[in-house]
Amino acid sequence: MERKQKVLVAGANGTTGKIIVELLKDSAIYEPIAMLRKEEQEKAFKEQNIKVVLADLEEDLTHTTEGIDKVIFAAGSKGKNVVGVDQKGAKRLIDASKQAKVSKFVMLSSMGADNPSIGGELEDYLKAKQNADDYLKSSNLDYVIVRPGNLTNDEAKGKIALGSNLSLEGKISRADVAKTLVEALDDKVRTNQVFEILEGENKIEEIIRA
Repeated sequence: MERKQKVLVAGANGTTGKIIVELLKDSAIYEPIAMLRKEEQEKAFKEQNIKVVLADLEEDLTHTTEGIDKVIFAAGSKGKNVVGVDQKGAKRLIDASKQAKVSKFVMLSSMGADNPSIGGELEDYLKAKQNADDYLKSSNLDYVIVRPGNLTNDEAKGKIALGSNLSLEGKISRADVAKTLVEALDDKVRTNQVFEILEGENKIEEIIRA
């Protein structure tokens, strides 16, 4: 049997991150490595036999990517520290991934990150996301950037709409975002792409490989 690909999940303790880890754990080809900030978060993951790496996105991250094949960045500061975490933290992990020659970096971004000025009160957050996305694009890493609309806690439908000029008012469940991020790890999904996604009628695994 082939060795499973080790996937580092930044933001593994977040709402979307936990779903990503669960999907990877149930996968035949991936093994999740949960990146956590606090020791007290470890227990829940270790009870499920999920490997953990402790790291703070505002500090050195070089140890996090050793032996890692692919990375999903799903971390966020919930608006509390958008420059330190959402922007600079992402850049630190991109640098560590380059150093470790990670084969693919999948970034959870946000719809509107290509035009933060229309984001109203979210402008600073979207600017941080835009800066992180641009840094990834210029990193020479193979990447996929996923930009969902408004996140809900609805159940997974397994279907999305994908495009480049979707309505900023649209929504999508965290579960379907998580599935899209995991599917984007696949080598059959073309690299160096930006996907804007909302709930829709296309099967996730088909539309992102189309």
